[in-house]
Amino acid sequence: MRTSPSTRRRLISAAAVSAALFTAATATVAVAQDGSAPAASADLAARTEAAPGAPAERLIVGYKSGATEATSNKAAEADAVAKGKEAGESLDFQRRLGTGAALVDLGEDLTRTDVADVIAEFQADPQVAYVVPDRLNKAKADPNDTDYAKQWDLFEATAGMNVPGAWTTTTGTGVTVAVIDTGYVAHSDLAANIVGGYDFISDTAVSVDGNGRDSNPADPGDWYNAGDCGAGVPASNSSWHGTHVAGTIAAATNNGKGMAGIAYGAKISPLRVLGKCGGYDSDIIDAITWASGGTVSGVPANTNVAKVINMSLGGDGACTSATQSAITAAVNRGTTVVVAAGNDNDNVANHSPGNCNNVISVAATSRTGAKASYSNYGSLVDISAPGGQTSTGTANGIYSTLNSGTKTPSTESYAYYQGTSMATPHIAGLAALMKSANSSLTPAQIESAIKTNARALPGSCTGGCGAGLADAAKTVQAVTGGSGGTGTVFSSTGSVAVPDGGAAVESPISVTGRTGNAPSALQVGVNITHTYRGDLVIDLVAPDGSTYRLKSSSSSDSADNVNTTYTVNASSEVANGTWKLRVQDVYSADSGTLNSWKLTF
Repeated sequence: MRTSPSTRRRLISAAAVSAALFTAATATVAVAQDGSAPAASADLAARTEAAPGAPAERLIVGYKSGATEATSNKAAEADAVAKGKEAGESLDFQRRLGTGAALVDLGEDLTRTDVADVIAEFQADPQVAYVVPDRLNKAKADPNDTDYAKQWDLFEATAGMNVPGAWTTTTGTGVTVAVIDTGYVAHSDLAANIVGGYDFISDTAVSVDGNGRDSNPADPGDWYNAGDCGAGVPASNSSWHGTHVAGTIAAATNNGKGMAGIAYGAKISPLRVLGKCGGYDSDIIDAITWASGGTVSGVPANTNVAKVINMSLGGDGACTSATQSAITAAVNRGTTVVVAAGNDNDNVANHSPGNCNNVISVAATSRTGAKASYSNYGSLVDISAPGGQTSTGTANGIYSTLNSGTKTPSTESYAYYQGTSMATPHIAGLAALMKSANSSLTPAQIESAIKTNARALPGSCTGGCGAGLADAAKTVQAVTGGSGGTGTVFSSTGSVAVPDGGAAVESPISVTGRTGNAPSALQVGVNITHTYRGDLVIDLVAPDGSTYRLKSSSSSDSADNVNTTYTVNASSEVANGTWKLRVQDVYSADSGTLNSWKLTF
């Protein structure tokens, strides 16, 4: 029977924990700038749990050379019993490990605080070299999907996106991704992750399903005869394009068949906008609006609002004001919009919606990590992802769910496709993983973290391929603080007036107790009120004086949000020291106040 510890013993244990357990980790961070003690829950969990959410049931205790307990099981047993009594718990020596350490049983139903109390007793003993939880390990096997080996784009070291490394943290649970495409053809490797969508095609000549808009997004096929879609346009079989895209994002995984989805815990809402010969802007605009929770006349309210939209589609010309308005509104509702850069081997500036603002524009890479020959490029590309290059063999394409029907649906199948259409769902899947792991992330933060944590393309790219090749594991780790948490917050102590058209002002934050460098996705939260936000220039100043531009001045007030969180790659900076936020009003006639700011490590 476990006994309850005395109040005095609990106080002693808590002090011992502070002094002995957390000397080099998060818990020894000095009181944050707002005067509150920073949370040490992530560090406490790491030191007291056998697995996430499961307090340790055993400890491994290493005694110093010369200690009687280091060689005598009887002495180790007596020591365990004595320390258990001190901590108010019933401990039991189990056995001697090959290293000479003692395995000590803690009994059942202990909380993390109980475990911490016991650890503190051992740590306070000068004869103890170390004490750690007996952690539970699990096999890191590949998914058991039979065709997983064909998905080089997920795991290959050269040009894969390092997806398996993210799965230990998140699988996309709780996030819906809207696939705005050709709709969905039934597939058993996707069915479990499909939720309600909509058919937005209003023109029956395009829909070829015999009706206009309705709640059934089933893909009847998008085949056409030669000349149907314009003079000189050859015939084409049905593509089942939306189903291929959806499989990359969220195919069922570890189900002993087929393929693995990148965010296989997420749900897919198929929205049909592409039919015979393509689809109109007006239908796509309504789909964007509805997917993100907006209202579309004549269409029932969306009960599966998406936090991520995938648009593996596009056309020529500038991004129209109509399309841009829909995208901007969706982003303002909190939905990340991911679009294909296009397959014209041309500057994406000439192709919409890859050239729109507030989107993540995705270029495609081959299995060698070079820009795929067909992929668009340019300064408006944000990121690259595997899109495949099947000219050198189908195994170099992107493998996903499909249907064998040449015109109308037949049996389900799988196939290799290539294109920026295939690259885009890799990033949509990554965005879903991120949003699931950290639900507070905004679309801007998701885009910034994906770009900040990308790696250089293994191959060549002429013309601009964005920030590089996306890295799923590194990106997810960055937005979860490496352990699923949101990190330790350091806040400013007071407001600072921002003078009209005057000199820059600075607000300091002192960071202490960190180890090593700042993270590659340092979160900088800013709250400023100003009568014309476009006037402002905002910089983060590192302890060594290095500056990171967060916001430049502009001629627009509404386009600049200064109550937001910026993400900075500060991995080259030592974490500890005085960080500063520098704010300057570069024009006259307006003024404001830096109300507060914070750093999240």
